[in-house]
Amino acid sequence: MTDRLILIRHSQSRPAPGLAPSHYPLTELGRRRCRALAARLAAYAPDLIVASDERKTRETAALTAAHMGLPHVVAPDLHEHRREQVGWLAQEQFDASVQAGFAQPDARVFGEETFNQARDRFAGGVRAALAQHAGHRIAIVTHGTVLALFIAQHAGVAAMPFWHSLGMPAIVVVALPGYRLLEVVEQVRE
Repeated sequence: MTDRLILIRHSQSRPAPGLAPSHYPLTELGRRRCRALAARLAAYAPDLIVASDERKTRETAALTAAHMGLPHVVAPDLHEHRREQVGWLAQEQFDASVQAGFAQPDARVFGEETFNQARDRFAGGVRAALAQHAGHRIAIVTHGTVLALFIAQHAGVAAMPFWHSLGMPAIVVVALPGYRLLEVVEQVRE
């Protein structure tokens, strides 16, 4: 096992009415930002990029890995808080729904799972990815809400402000074991 884990919020994606969030593609700007993400990630020297099974993370991982000459894989349980049935929401309404989820993490107030269920599932996915790729320094491309929930649990930060601080893409580096917060790059720009 390595001494750190690199967690990445996916690059900029394009929400679209009628399209489930797990199918949102990257924008053209999001695709270009993967080159800057690769340059920034080089300092952390990952051996492998692991992505959730959602389109925006798979695209972020594939493009970033190609720029770095690294392999990339998809792993289970690293996806965003399940909200496939919610439908498209305006930004203000979406933010209010996320706030409600953070405020009531054991209640299913938004989406198909509670925020604590999403956090616990994601934590299990992280543990499984680390075990499967033991001996490698991995970077996991994931999503803002589960990333904020995970970091809030391990670093004692408030989830909502942390979630709001993360751009697309963003980098969060934690120490292993224990997930102690080492560094946050709130926004990688081209």
